Amino acid sequence: MDERMITAPDGVSLHVGVSGSGPDVVVLSGGPGCVHYLEDDRLVPHGMRAWFPEPRGVGRSGGGPHTMAEAVVDLEAIRESLGISRWSVLGHSWGSELAVRYALQHPDAVAQVISVAGRGPQRDRTWSQIYEAGKPNDVVIEIANEPAVWKSLSASFTEWIHHPTLFRDLADSPVPMAFIAAGGDIRPPWPLKQLAELVPGATFQVVPDVPHDFWSTHPDIWVEVVTAACAAADTARTPAA
Repeated sequence: MDERMITAPDGVSLHVGVSGSGPDVVVLSGGPGCVHYLEDDRLVPHGMRAWFPEPRGVGRSGGGPHTMAEAVVDLEAIRESLGISRWSVLGHSWGSELAVRYALQHPDAVAQVISVAGRGPQRDRTWSQIYEAGKPNDVVIEIANEPAVWKSLSASFTEWIHHPTLFRDLADSPVPMAFIAAGGDIRPPWPLKQLAELVPGATFQVVPDVPHDFWSTHPDIWVEVVTAACAAADTARTPAA
């Protein structure tokens, strides 16, 4: 895994790992506010050059608590600094929500969104009840995180999903999106099914018998799934400088 340090427009230094070769994909981890747990050579989609930006205020990146809007600005600064004209965006868990927002704001920069084990833009009470009921039996993977970043991004997520044009924007999105649920996840998949019906050309699939963090418990299946999803993008990309 190689490393780059990218300077955001406000001067903050952002750590970005890179591994593999081929078309570009930016990989977003969840939390929010977790260190980049997917930054691992063994988890890179085959035939892709994968970029792993660590969120500002987390791990090796500078800065502190921030909003989703600022996170989108950071992603664009990274893409532009690397000289990439267009890339796929692969997000896991909360990173899936950031991937969708990024694509809505910068459709020309995104070849496709691959959303794995997300929750969708909702805070439905029934969804939360099912999620909470499943916690005692969930597979827990310990991941370092920054609580202050989690708090700020969670509040920003709530503000975003209340935006009056959000679902209109999703229904009008030109960006192909693939929504992938983990079959053993305690997170109900119905919001992802709804998104697949709402976004033009979107797809939905369930990976059977794997938990939420199957990148850790079933890494071979993770690589197989994300490789197939990334291969679906048939868009020319400009190599990084």
